[in-house]
Amino acid sequence: MKSPLKFCVLAFLVIRHSGFVISAVAADAPDLIIHHAKIVSVDDRFSIQEAMSIRDGRIIAIGPNDDILKSKTDQTSLLDLKGAAVLPGLMDSHVHPIGASMTEFDHPIPDFESIADVLEYIRARAKVVPEKEWILMDQVFITRLREQRYPTREELDLAAPNHPVRYRTGPDASLNSLALSLSGIDRNFKVTDGSGGFAEKDPLTGEPTGILRNATRYVKVTPLTEEPSKADRLQRLSTLLHDYNSVGLTSIGDRDTAPSAIGLYTELRDRGDLPVRVSISHGIGSIGPMEAIEKRIRAVAEHPLFQQKDGLVRIIGIKTYLDGGMLTGSAYLREPWGVSKIYAITDPAYRGVLFIPKERLLPMVRTAIQSGLQFTAHSVGDGAVQNLLDAYEEVSREMPIRHTRPCVTHANFQSREIINQAARLGVVMDLQPAWLYLDTRTLTAQFGYDRLRWFQPLHSLFAAGVIIGGGSDHMQKVGSLRSINPYNPFLGMWTAITRRSKWHEGQLHPEEALTREQAIRFYTRNNAYLLFCEDRLGSLEPGKLADFIVLDRDILTCPEDEIRDIQVRSTYLNGKSVFEWN
Repeated sequence: MKSPLKFCVLAFLVIRHSGFVISAVAADAPDLIIHHAKIVSVDDRFSIQEAMSIRDGRIIAIGPNDDILKSKTDQTSLLDLKGAAVLPGLMDSHVHPIGASMTEFDHPIPDFESIADVLEYIRARAKVVPEKEWILMDQVFITRLREQRYPTREELDLAAPNHPVRYRTGPDASLNSLALSLSGIDRNFKVTDGSGGFAEKDPLTGEPTGILRNATRYVKVTPLTEEPSKADRLQRLSTLLHDYNSVGLTSIGDRDTAPSAIGLYTELRDRGDLPVRVSISHGIGSIGPMEAIEKRIRAVAEHPLFQQKDGLVRIIGIKTYLDGGMLTGSAYLREPWGVSKIYAITDPAYRGVLFIPKERLLPMVRTAIQSGLQFTAHSVGDGAVQNLLDAYEEVSREMPIRHTRPCVTHANFQSREIINQAARLGVVMDLQPAWLYLDTRTLTAQFGYDRLRWFQPLHSLFAAGVIIGGGSDHMQKVGSLRSINPYNPFLGMWTAITRRSKWHEGQLHPEEALTREQAIRFYTRNNAYLLFCEDRLGSLEPGKLADFIVLDRDILTCPEDEIRDIQVRSTYLNGKSVFEWN
């Protein structure tokens, strides 16, 4: 087989047309030509082209129909798209496919829109789960329930008095009495492992209310009675990744991957059943001796998948957790949250939970950058984001950092100062518009409209030159709209463009909306930069890999509210179809 890069050393045919240059390989004929299309190249000028030729998985040339079709031979397949819109393969900068694919392994999980739905599910599980065994609910966020609150300890007791129940939302949880008892959590409970966290106490009695802040690791859950086999895990992961293709995703960033999970990806790759490119942020815990943490960080940099720098599966850096969440009431803010029935907050000075103090964060960041790894941390509140930027700033005085593309994950609450600092340091961010779509109703009830001025300030970040990438933080379930969180990128684009959300009238600070062109860059070229692959992905240009998608309507001209309804007709990876819409 001829090298796919042979065109780099062969003579080029250069054709100038309408002010742009089209490069075509003279020696090698294309395998595939797509023509009579509206190809949104996402190149430097965001040019629109008509046709594209591909050989050995790479783009040879892109330009007018007549010029590109001249290169066809008897061995070239032709695909007439009859005017359909084409985009580069979309990229999600933040997903958790390994866990998400297994969430309904033993039984289906319904959607939850109210406390009544939650309690009905627990009662149903209590009928089939043996007494004294755990009933677990994960990532059912209170912001997305109509009542906008945690189920109480008493409600969980009534629903399943003979079962320990854990209702977990990220690092926080609501437990019933039996779960508290089995876990040894009482009025004297304290977090003692060096991380932040506590159990909420009733101000009158001093007894635990059942709500834990960054302390779910203390809940003594017994293992599942039926563990999935490796074959189960591979099959379910494959199913999910192929479903990513159905909404146009060809590249993903797994932002917290364990060594065993890396093996699942590489096994699918070796079988020829990996339909997306995977960029991995290796999970690193922050508890324990700093010398051991630094050793684990350096070991990631020695992994062959980091040294390789290419291929379907790569390691790009490490991920840790700096604060709690806005969905749970524990994001670390610069100003107090305020007393809240929604989040069960009784302390007027409470600012959330910071997991890693500065004196421990700094050596972690320094070690990652010294090792050439991208450092990122879950940082939701503006207090946490500021702490991480300050750590980057301090390390930047000792050594260059920009080349490692230091990242902030989530960065929901920001400020003008944060944006300017990130731009100056070359810090990138991965953000999730689905959170704006699903959680604005609760956030405005808690904080008010004005305090959310710098919530996901997408326009300001673009304007300042901060490279931000669109993601979903997909956590559970297969299905782009039924998942937690939804991984349909067109819903994400629509949200970024309109700043509209579920169960909320009006727009959340429309001055921070993106244009359609920016929203497309958000999920293509920008993410390619975040994931260290902009030299070969993120736009449709000669020499780049032929990852592209065909849409059922024109994303640049269709009515704005139709953007969220766009369907993908076909998805191509390396110039080969991995999804066709029936």
